[in-house]
Amino acid sequence: MPCHDFRAPRLFVDAPLAQDARVPLDRDQSNYLGNVLRLAAGAEVLAFNGRDGEWQAAIEGRKRPDSLVILQPVRPQDRLPDLTYVFAPLKHARLDYMVQKAIEMGAATLQPVLTRFTQASRVNTERMRANVVEAAEQCGILSIATVAEPVPLERYLGQRPADRLLIFCDEAAEVQSPIQSLQGASEARQGIDVLIGPEGGFAEEERALLLRQPKILRLALGPRIMRADTAAVAALALVQAVLGDWGGRSG
Repeated sequence: MPCHDFRAPRLFVDAPLAQDARVPLDRDQSNYLGNVLRLAAGAEVLAFNGRDGEWQAAIEGRKRPDSLVILQPVRPQDRLPDLTYVFAPLKHARLDYMVQKAIEMGAATLQPVLTRFTQASRVNTERMRANVVEAAEQCGILSIATVAEPVPLERYLGQRPADRLLIFCDEAAEVQSPIQSLQGASEARQGIDVLIGPEGGFAEEERALLLRQPKILRLALGPRIMRADTAAVAALALVQAVLGDWGGRSG
């Protein structure tokens, strides 16, 4: 595991990174560095863009931070496992929490799906993307996960590649060891989709449609009922530990 510097501020910048490059800061970044962190010209931060690895950078600007000068590379770019988290959106703070934890768990794509019992009728994908960036900045993550636009469950199932493993976390499934179930899963080299439904559960026709999908693993998350945001953490931790990159495997 690479050595992380958790003391230096980290900043995501949407610009190419190379030695001696200068990267302008937007208003929010300037305010964060200058007014929140009280950093002035010459102070060093870590910068990353999701493509070129992590770089040491120095703040420039006379009255307030207005740009970064890129100094030297710190960590090479990595890649996230081919893991998509598929979920029925929640409301406000709980959705923020779920997005942040999915990023910390290593999800590469976030795919909201709309079901009959989905609680939130509107999904703020820009807010989700901001939470993705914030989680990456705070947790030493170099790659930025993709946030997909919400689609109805039926459309998602119709357009997803049939060779990907679909892990359906079903509260109606027979309770058995989730680790053993995952260890017995079919080949996952083409990627994994982990699906958590709404807190009201799936409608029977939705569950029937899911169970007709090719390459599906119906997974129980234990004997207790979890809130959807808790189930997200539990499911992604199990999948990453058994099929993902926690044991040195990638996607």
